[in-house]
Parts: sequence; structure tokens; C-alpha cells
Amino acid sequence: MSVPDQAQARAMRLSLAVGFVMLVIKMGAYLLTGSAAILGDAAESVVHVAAVVFAAYSLWLAAQPADENHRYGHSKIAFFSAGIEGGLIILAAVFIIYESIHRWIEGLTVANLGAGVLLTLSTVVINAWLGWYLIRTGRQQQSLILVANGRHVLTDGWTSLGAIVGLGLMHLTGAAWWDPVCGLIMAGNILVSGYDLLRQSVAGLMDHADPELTRQLDEALARETAARGVTFHALRHRNAGHVHYVDVHFLFPDDITLREAHRITTDIERTVMKCTEQAVHFTTHLECVGDHDELHPGDSLT
Repeated sequence: MSVPDQAQARAMRLSLAVGFVMLVIKMGAYLLTGSAAILGDAAESVVHVAAVVFAAYSLWLAAQPADENHRYGHSKIAFFSAGIEGGLIILAAVFIIYESIHRWIEGLTVANLGAGVLLTLSTVVINAWLGWYLIRTGRQQQSLILVANGRHVLTDGWTSLGAIVGLGLMHLTGAAWWDPVCGLIMAGNILVSGYDLLRQSVAGLMDHADPELTRQLDEALARETAARGVTFHALRHRNAGHVHYVDVHFLFPDDITLREAHRITTDIERTVMKCTEQAVHFTTHLECVGDHDELHPGDSLT
């Protein structure tokens, strides 16, 4: 296993272990207080643990080499993982909304506020650190799986913080309805996070082109081809999770040798790779200006 893969696996193991600990703490806080907000918080942690289990599997699968049935590897699983995390976050939000409204209508009693707040506050601190660590590691390793998991952890932390605010307002005002109201506010917050992860998942699965990468590729290719007397067209790229596959056509003068065209192409590819923030892999089609229109009728050069 490579060093980057080891860093990702270590981060995911930590996330899974902390997830189980958080679930135990939050269930204990709910049993002590009977708070709707803390119950919603605990429910979100159940969802989080399930999501981390799938994310850990996805991280393992993404690291597997290409095989006979998956010639481009398995890294697209990252988008499925992000989508599942987003969907589970939304399901947790729906549960919190239902439970908050139900307990608001039926009436509720809350006890042992001090102990419940202290337990929940400890989870906020731990989740804040873990979420930051996962997102930082994910961005360093260009792992959407870790970034999505880190955002889910931060969502868990916001949920816990909302529960604390609700309990605090109840204590200060004596109004029990603050608890379900804060539960509803938390649900709205994590709905937004879940939707954003679903959007990223769909964009990746549908090969939505990253506009910033398009700009970087266009600028670098225009500069490097012009410096070598070559032009390019038919630029396309798609995100495979851990790498962006780039297709582009180069147009050479008619009298150039294949050896020289290949050398120039390799130089351009290596230079452009250093100019992009994301990892890219080139597939290049070499053409001659003189017979391009004859061999590729209707193929635009722009």
C-alpha cells in the first residue's frame, strides 16, 4: 500500500472508531435528558456510522488496481460513496423533523440538563477536530470519499451544537418548545449539507466538467502548443475520482516525423500536468493539418 493510501486508510479507521464512540455518548445523553434535539443528534450518529462503514469499503475498493472488467480502475466509487452519505444525511434530517414535531405536539419533559449538555459538548469538540482532519487529509490526497466523510462529521458536530443551544435556551427561559425548535433548525442545516453531497455525486457520475480545470487546461495547452508551433482542439476531460482523464487532439505540420510529433506531445503533456491542481492523465490524438478535413469531415477545429 502506498503512503497516500496508508494515510487515507488511517483517517478512515479513526473516523469509524470515533463514530462508534460518539454514538454511545449521544445515546447516553439522550437517556439522561429525554431531549428531542439530542435524540435527533443520536439518530444522525447512527446514520453516520452506517455511512462510514460504506465509505471505508469505498476507500478500499477505490485503491484496487484496474482489472479485466474495470479497465479504468474503481475510483468512480467515490461518487457513489458521496451520494450515499448525502442521502443518509437527508434521511437523518427527515427523522429529526418528524421527531421534533411529534414531541412538540405531544409535549415533552427534559431532565438532567447539566450531564446531558456536558456529554454532548464533548462530542462537538471531538467531531470538530475529526471533521477538520478528514477534510484536510482528503484534500491533500484528492479523496472525495474522505472529504465527504469529513463534511458528514462536521454536520454531526453542528447537530450536537444545536442540541446544546436548545437545552441552554430551555434552561434560561423555561420554555420547553426551544428543544424541538432547535431540532428543526438543525434538520434544515444538515439538509443543505446532504443536498450538496448529492449534487457532487451526480455531477461526478454524469461527468460534469470542472470549469476551473477547463480554464487551467485551456491556458496551459494554448501556451505550450503555441511555443512549439502546434495547435489543439477537441479538448475534453472527465473526473474519475482520483484522476481526471483528459482527451485532446494536436494538429502538426504535414512534414513532421512521427518520432518528433510524439516527442513534442510528450513534452506538452508533462508540462501541462504540472500546471493543474488536480491529477490528470492525457490521451492524445495526433493529426496533420493538410489532410485533417479529408480524414475527419465535419470535425470542428475549435
